[in-house]
Amino acid sequence: MWRKSVSASYRCFGCTSVGPKGIWGCHAVRTCSAPALPAGQITALQAMDLWKRHFEARGVMEPDHSSHYIIAHLLGAKTIESLEQGKLTEFLSREKTEHLWKLCTRRLSRMPVQYVIEEWDFRDLTLKMRPPVFIPRPETEELVELVLTDLEMKPGTGVGADTQQTCLEVGCGSGAISLSLLKSLPQLKAIALDQSQDAVNLTRENALRLGLQDRLQIHHLDVIKDAETVLSLCGPVSALVSNPPYLFSEDMASLEPEIFRYEDPSALDGGGDGLKVIKQILILAPRILSNHGSRVYLEVDPRHPPLIQRWVEANVEELRYVETQHDITGRPRFCILQKREVKQGP
Repeated sequence: MWRKSVSASYRCFGCTSVGPKGIWGCHAVRTCSAPALPAGQITALQAMDLWKRHFEARGVMEPDHSSHYIIAHLLGAKTIESLEQGKLTEFLSREKTEHLWKLCTRRLSRMPVQYVIEEWDFRDLTLKMRPPVFIPRPETEELVELVLTDLEMKPGTGVGADTQQTCLEVGCGSGAISLSLLKSLPQLKAIALDQSQDAVNLTRENALRLGLQDRLQIHHLDVIKDAETVLSLCGPVSALVSNPPYLFSEDMASLEPEIFRYEDPSALDGGGDGLKVIKQILILAPRILSNHGSRVYLEVDPRHPPLIQRWVEANVEELRYVETQHDITGRPRFCILQKREVKQGP
């Protein structure tokens, strides 16, 4: 697994968050001039130190980790620590040196490391990554664990089960959530949708690479604009899970260059209160969930749980707010809701 270099509240490698998702300090972007390609030979260790200092001088976030990940990738490893130490002191071939300069120059332009090396680990999966598809973050791994804990207790999902459960993911991005659930639960089926064709294509590619395509349906749909189509194609399901756009629109102006230059803003901006997509998911959920007791799992801004609870109580009678779960940093990050039976009047 890729070693996590910052707290679980980050959204993008190289982007340090100082609070809830979306509250990033914006650093000035400086001129991104790369150091000249060395005329002679250079070792990986020398190159790593050179680029670390250059990243520092140009204001690139986490310069040491940036150079470490790129060098490790160049040498066929996932971390510097996993490399044989001798590899770091060997001279790089001219071809590798030129490739390294190309990758590091991309990072110098503030491209996230995940896009630079074109892959990233999520739980026990290695996923292909490319802009502008949203990069999965560590807190979303915690969301998957919450869903797994519940689904593993349901009949029909565990190893050796005879029947199948189905999970719907709204806003699949790279496919991280759906594919991770499918990998862990051999009898589970999943439906994934995203309003971005780039995301749909990348999820499909990752599913094929991981051999999980037979249990995954993927749809290019917007949960707001294509609501009726979503209802007809995406139900009934045992669980609905989503890491939707949940930034308050006013926070979009504070994003680091790594994010606003490369990631899809529609995967981040949740409207004025951050709840635009979340409310739509919760309106549709009772008609998508298969039975009473089926659940919705949401990753949200830490300011959202009380707002969501009050809104659901006032607007969606068929859903009951079950609980708020905190992420590893102690922030209220996950909302769990459950479909309930609504008694009909006489």
